[in-house]
Amino acid sequence: MNTVGLEELVDRLAFGGGFSALSSVGVPVAPIHVVQLDGLAEADWRRLASAPATQALALPGPILIGLSSEPMPPAAEPIIELLACTLAPGGPGRAWVPLDRVAELERLGELVAQAPLAATTLVQLLRVTPVLPVPDALVAESFAYSMLLAGPEHAAWRGRTPVRHVEAEDIPVVVERQGDVLRIELDRPRRHNAFGHALRDALLEALEIAEVDASIRRVALSGRGPSFCSGGDLDEFGSLPGPAQAHAIRMARSVGRAVHRLRDRVEVHVHGAVVGAGVEIASFAGHVVAEESAWFCLPELSLGLVPGAGGTVSLPRRIGRWRTAWMALTGGRVDLATALAWGLVDERA
Repeated sequence: MNTVGLEELVDRLAFGGGFSALSSVGVPVAPIHVVQLDGLAEADWRRLASAPATQALALPGPILIGLSSEPMPPAAEPIIELLACTLAPGGPGRAWVPLDRVAELERLGELVAQAPLAATTLVQLLRVTPVLPVPDALVAESFAYSMLLAGPEHAAWRGRTPVRHVEAEDIPVVVERQGDVLRIELDRPRRHNAFGHALRDALLEALEIAEVDASIRRVALSGRGPSFCSGGDLDEFGSLPGPAQAHAIRMARSVGRAVHRLRDRVEVHVHGAVVGAGVEIASFAGHVVAEESAWFCLPELSLGLVPGAGGTVSLPRRIGRWRTAWMALTGGRVDLATALAWGLVDERA
């Protein structure tokens, strides 16, 4: 990772340098650059924010991670919102993460070096999905996910990750109605409720009950066993004939879209691992309650992918695209206290 001062970077952009010194045609040579933000007075922030060249920070190019050892003033917000994310002890808005997570920078560098196509796709996608209507944003995410599913980085992961045979469960979802409450429980405890095709389809069928029955006033979604959901079932990845078919199925069988349609009636109760699809789908709900054991993670980049169950759509609407980017670029765990502070979770159980 290279380090560059913010003023130096803006000056380079102003003189027509663009990112030519930082990247090459195609995949960036050094796709991560830490932008040093220390030493700027409030007047400097205002001056740089009004400079036309500063807007070029949002153009496709290297992944720009801000770094400040001191709290940032309100005047910093227009600039840090142009970066992928910023590490700082404090600041305006949601474009920063606490400086105590700086140790994750090394992990971020390793993941991006391993999957630069997926990483740059993620950052570009997150500039689009938060401003689109949810159905359209899900289409954009699926296009990106399907493209990467056919790419070399995912193929490399699949090559070093042998597929294992998994016994199918008879009923992966348990549904029970109690008065005007529909209770839905994920029931693959031995697989930590991994989000496979059968579980997805059964969950959709359960949610359809609430969609067609207005007398159901609340949908309570939870998971049995040690975890709410450990994310997509890795042994099913790549099992479809091709990315075009995968996109078509994803659009026709989107649990995230179904939860979004019902969001005012859906409460999700999470515990243990809330990973990948688990946190992506839960974040569409109107209310998320978490037990003390809950922890959250977006691991898709390590598979050469971006979130594919709606995570680039649902999480930014809860925590902002910058903290979503940080979670996905580092693959790091977010604990319950942080999830509550960010708004990923609404209530402690």
